[in-house]
This record gives sequence, C-alpha cells and structure tokens, in this order.
Amino acid sequence: MISIVKKLAGLTIILGASMMYAQEEPKNTSDFKLGEGLTFSFNEGDYAFNIGGFIQPNINYEKIKGLDDDYEFNVKSAFFMLSGKAVKEKVSFLLQTDFSKSSPLMDAWVAYHPTQWMTITGGQKQTFVNNREMLYREDKLQFANRGMLSRMFSDTGREFGLFVETKFGKTFGIVPRVALTSGDGRNSFGTDSRDSDYGGLKIGGRLDLYPLGYFTEGNDQYTADLAHEESIKILLGAAASKNKGASNRNGEGHGDFMLYDSRGMDNLPDYSQAFIDLLIKYKGFSLLTEYANASAKNLGIPFTDEAASTLLAPKQISEYLVLGDSYNVQLGYVTTSGFSFDFRYENSQPEFKNYAESILQESSGYTFGLTKYFDGNNLKMQASVSTIDYKLGSNVVTADVLLQIVF
Repeated sequence: MISIVKKLAGLTIILGASMMYAQEEPKNTSDFKLGEGLTFSFNEGDYAFNIGGFIQPNINYEKIKGLDDDYEFNVKSAFFMLSGKAVKEKVSFLLQTDFSKSSPLMDAWVAYHPTQWMTITGGQKQTFVNNREMLYREDKLQFANRGMLSRMFSDTGREFGLFVETKFGKTFGIVPRVALTSGDGRNSFGTDSRDSDYGGLKIGGRLDLYPLGYFTEGNDQYTADLAHEESIKILLGAAASKNKGASNRNGEGHGDFMLYDSRGMDNLPDYSQAFIDLLIKYKGFSLLTEYANASAKNLGIPFTDEAASTLLAPKQISEYLVLGDSYNVQLGYVTTSGFSFDFRYENSQPEFKNYAESILQESSGYTFGLTKYFDGNNLKMQASVSTIDYKLGSNVVTADVLLQIVF
C-alpha cells in the first residue's frame, strides 16, 4: 500500500512539473481567415508572420467611336504578400508583388514604430502624397477601376524612400505625414545599378483631419462605408509634393524623356503636384471629392536634343508632363445585405487648352457601378460602365466585370 502511495505521489509531482513547464513555455499558434491570410504567431504574439494575397479575374469591354469594339479577358491583379512584426523590437515589414505586371515588385519596406503615434518606414511603399483614392490598395476600390484623376496623375502610387507617419487625437484626429523619395517611382534604379536615377529627390507631405473623430477601425481603408458608421464621420485631407527634375509624365519613372540646356547638359523640369480631398461616411452612404493640380517650373531654355538645335516651345512641355487640373466626385451606398450602388463624375482641364498633343486632355466622364460584397471586401463581384467625352477626341465607352477574392 505504501509503495502504491509513493508511486501515485511521484506521478503527481511529475504531472505537476510537466503542467508548470507547459504553462511557462511560450505558445506558438497558426490561423487562417479569409481576407487575413495565414498567420503564424510565436512566443505568445511577440513575433508574427503572415502570408496572403488576392486575385482579380476581369472582363473588359471598350468602344471608341469610329473603331471596332475591343474585348479583353485577363487577371487584372495577382498579389502575393509576406508580412511580419516583432513587437518588442517595434519593427514590421512587408513584401508585396503583383504577378499580373511585367515588373511585379510593388512594396518592399521595413518600418520602425518608436511610439504608438509614430511610424518610420524605409523602402518601396505606396506613398501618401497622392490623391485619396491612390492611398487605397488595388483590392479596396469602390469601382472596378481607379478614376481618371488617379490614372493620369499617378501610376501605381509606389515610391522608394523614407516615410514618416504620425497620428494624434481621438475626438479630433490629426494625421501629419512626410516623405522623401527618389522621385522616380518604384524600382527607381531600373534593371541594375548602372541604370541610375535622373534629376533630384522628391519631397512631399500630407495632412489629414478627422474633425468628428476617426472612422471605425479598418473602415478608413476604403471609400465605401462598409462599416455603416453610426455617426457621421468626416476626413479632410491635403497633399503636396515637388519632384526636383522629373523625366516621367507624372514623376513615377525615369528616363522616359530628356531635355537639355544650351550646353547639352541635362535640364529636367521641376514637377509639382497638389491634392485636396474630402471623404464623408454615414450609415452606408459615402461621398468622396478630389481635386488635383500639376505644374512644371525651372524650365529655363530647354532643348529636345543634346546638340541644342531644337528649342522646346512653351506648349510642348505638356507633351512630356501631365499638366493642369482635374476633379472627381464619387457617391455610393452600401446596403446591409452587401449591395453597393455607386456613381462617379470626373472632369479634367489641361494647362494648355485646345492643344491636341497635350497628355492631359479636356474631358468629362461618368461611371456607374454595382458591387456585391459576399464576405465584406474579401469576396466581392463588381461591374461598372464608364463613358468619357474628350473635347478634341472621340467618345470612349468602357465596361468591366471583376471578381475578387482576398486570401
């Protein structure tokens, strides 16, 4: 009997020690959710690693007056993402690619979070110095396509450099941000180190104000009001940037054109952009208005060839850079069952009117959109029809049907 008691006591001690050791050992977990990807958590959340992405099969129709109809079946976006964070070290990272593009690298950055209200990021990142719609990732758009303003004044919205973001307040939110970038868009050094940048750096910033408090968590990543804000929320923002020596139509590339001075030296113009936007959300309704302006300075006496034999006429600069003004108004309503009805009006005014060679042409356009959200933004189907009237060109009608799954 004594022997049995001793054995039971010894077994109890062993089991107790094992349970204590199991409790002390850090727990590692893994989890998958649609829209959040596959997440691995280590040391009870001190370290996390995520794998995710999204795909967008798309059908597009385009009709230009006087030309044959054009149909296209493709994958509009095919994103693959790796991200992670180290909580104690206050560091996070993101690697994001789009395999629907010939140059797939979209984002590659490392961020340091010294405080809860500040983030310092270095690398290639979706910049915040563009218009509001360009701040949203490709899977979070209100329509099947970005608006004309976004497509003209930006490309992918990614730039390489240093980004500082801060956030203050609760009942009245203030979000100041500044960026210093290469001024040559993503993959700014091209195929190798010998393909050097042109011009100087680009400096820009954005200030966002939330006079009635911040949006519901996550609802600030979309134009549409998917969270059905219980009280009216307003976001007023402004952004501006100056690119010292641009050689791409909107400053998101380099070497697309070159201009020279009388000595045959590079003489690239300074390119500036300014944006003002207003976003309002309330119980499924949303209103987004955007205004953009782009201008060029420091032209001097530019020539189109190194021999300085062909002088650039004043209007001709609009053949190289997007110059002028544009505005955009988007209205939408998302029902509680996940149907969204959306409308967009756009208008563009070039700096040099009635100049047929200008990149930015005088135009106006309308878009009607219908979206069905099956699982929030994670699984949705979108359809839209657009018409654009060009003053010096033909009417263009496009239609898109897009299916999206975020995994």
